[in-house]
Amino acid sequence: MSKKDKHTKPAPLTATDESIPAAEDETSAEIQPDSISVEELQELKTKAAKADENWDKYLRTVADLDNYRKRVAREKEELARFTSERVVAALLPALDNLERAIESAQAHGAENSSLLEGLTQVYNQFRRTLLEFGLQEIIAGAGQPFDPNLHEAVGQVDSAAHAEGHVIEQLQRGYKLADRLLRPARVVVSKGLPDPADPAPETSE
Repeated sequence: MSKKDKHTKPAPLTATDESIPAAEDETSAEIQPDSISVEELQELKTKAAKADENWDKYLRTVADLDNYRKRVAREKEELARFTSERVVAALLPALDNLERAIESAQAHGAENSSLLEGLTQVYNQFRRTLLEFGLQEIIAGAGQPFDPNLHEAVGQVDSAAHAEGHVIEQLQRGYKLADRLLRPARVVVSKGLPDPADPAPETSE
């Protein structure tokens, strides 16, 4: 090999050489997504709308069921309370009669009689049982302010001992059951001092 051939540089390769593959076009190298038809797209939209509708129905059904359970529980509670009110209210006259019997026996001087003792025991047991069921007494004592929510005025009289609008005497106990009024206390209410300008009542000869 001659010195000239030894230092000869190889010719540069060009893009036209058949030994080097041509660069692929960038557009053809991109991956194209699979396309769907208009009918398939419309079907997917229909199914999505149906799924939303079914979800709304499910939420409404759950809410209705919860409301139904609450309503049933509330109605059961109201029914139990209404039944208790009717039973207790029906027993109040018997309690009143026992109380009157005791007062009558005491008025006739039977403080130490076995009859009075028996009536008192029955009355106390009866009253205690009703109290255990939630009965509450409304006692309007003398001098207590008149409360139209708890008291029923059956009369008004002049009174120097009690201010106007205050209870003078309780004629019958009132009762509540839980927070509901079964019967107001019947009372006599003071009108206060009589007006000096009022004419004096006529007296019969």
